[in-house]
Amino acid sequence: QLQLVESGGGLVQPGGSLRLSCTASGFTLDYDAIGWFRQAPGKGREGVSCIRRSGGFTNYADSVKGRFTISRDFAKNTVYLQMNSLKPEDTGVYYCAASSRSLSFNLCLREGEYSYWGQGTQVTVSS
Repeated sequence: QLQLVESGGGLVQPGGSLRLSCTASGFTLDYDAIGWFRQAPGKGREGVSCIRRSGGFTNYADSVKGRFTISRDFAKNTVYLQMNSLKPEDTGVYYCAASSRSLSFNLCLREGEYSYWGQGTQVTVSS
């Protein structure tokens, strides 16, 4: 079984930065794609970014392109989401998820493609 733990959330002013971490434990060979998703109050969960272990490609939602960067550290079984130039609309609970499948570029932002989920970390962007 694969477990995911997110960290790094918090309160930040508009224009500020945060770095989220997603650390995998357990059967860590059982995933290929890691995705970051977020859920704003009263809204559904949306894909923010994803990264493939095989092939190494990344994908981003249009709303975060140029501001967020996803990266990975294989040795630490950790995926990071660096979030810069944060806006109030970035507020929400951020979840990381893992899929054992080699997801395509388009599918890796779809929450239905992921089997393993973390508990989430709150990000609040407010002055």
